[in-house]
Amino acid sequence: MPYRRPHRLALVVVSGVFALLPHIASGDPALGLPPLAAPTDSTTARADLGRKLFMDRRLSRNGTLSCGMCHIPEQGFTANEMATAIGIEGRSLRRNAPTILNVAFQQHLFHDGRETSLEHQVWSPLLAEDEMGNASRSDLTARVRALSDYSVAFQRAFPGEGVIEDTIAIALAGYERTLAAGNSRFDRWYFGGDTSALTAPERAGFDLFRGKAGCTACHRVAAGHALFTDHRFHNTGVGWLHASVGNRSLSVPLGGGATAEVSAAAMAMLFGANLRDEGRFEVTHQSEDRWAYKTPSLRNVALTGPYMHDGSLATLREVIEFYDRGGVENPGKDALLRPLNLTAEEKQALVGFLLSLTGDNVGQLAAEARAAFQSGGPH
Repeated sequence: MPYRRPHRLALVVVSGVFALLPHIASGDPALGLPPLAAPTDSTTARADLGRKLFMDRRLSRNGTLSCGMCHIPEQGFTANEMATAIGIEGRSLRRNAPTILNVAFQQHLFHDGRETSLEHQVWSPLLAEDEMGNASRSDLTARVRALSDYSVAFQRAFPGEGVIEDTIAIALAGYERTLAAGNSRFDRWYFGGDTSALTAPERAGFDLFRGKAGCTACHRVAAGHALFTDHRFHNTGVGWLHASVGNRSLSVPLGGGATAEVSAAAMAMLFGANLRDEGRFEVTHQSEDRWAYKTPSLRNVALTGPYMHDGSLATLREVIEFYDRGGVENPGKDALLRPLNLTAEEKQALVGFLLSLTGDNVGQLAAEARAAFQSGGPH
């Protein structure tokens, strides 16, 4: 059964989570990342506006859901409490909310890679009936235009244009591009030459990562930077297993620790969840892409569980156990996956290495997002 912690409103979990995040950045947040264009006064103003839009519930049809309630800043810009995201009016979505940290470097967006432009991507959740539920781009644009606290900010960021469909998308995408989080302990060791940044077991974990475990076949490390992804799509068996279970039961929290078992078909009828998920195939319609999903970056992976496209693995140790078994056998399983025969010590070393990939500015990015939520009108 897919992992699902008890469902709570996203904002309830804010307190106490900051302790899991790094302290305010003390180094270069771009260390270990490819270069990005330097910000200008114009792009900074647009990003600041986009941050506010990202955290504003008024962008949803009924004023209850913001982008930041699925991509919770204090939870690595994803949602640690839920295996799959919860949309408008409590509707269950098919997939785990991916982190948007370092999203500027992604060649494909969404687990199935259906978008390649952040300006196009932002409209998908805004217009999806089961996510933020807006009827159309023009409907949302008219609503934002009617909000008095946005008029000056849009004119400052987009002189002579103001609130139009394009400027909403550009602002949101501009903010997402600022969420670069490098300068991890790994970066300071591997790219910065700080020999004390990693422990001996963590260095052993990296040796396994690019050696016996073969992780770099998909989670690549380049000469001058490391995005820990090949930007490709792979069938590990998770999607196939999900589909093969059929009309499975879901454990639904009722409060007070109680749960009820409800069939997936009943959930779909009640909440409109399309539980069938064929991954990249839904985009390309090529049979070899059935149940294949995008290789995620492993940066900040300690903060972004649960894991896999369906959130079915709760911990990094479970992920390593999954790959140690060679994934799930199925007719289209990627040939790169094979049993690894790792020892318990080797598995722990891999976990230790993955814990070293957290950028030292993630806490700062979360604090800036939360400040945007708390200021500038009702959210």
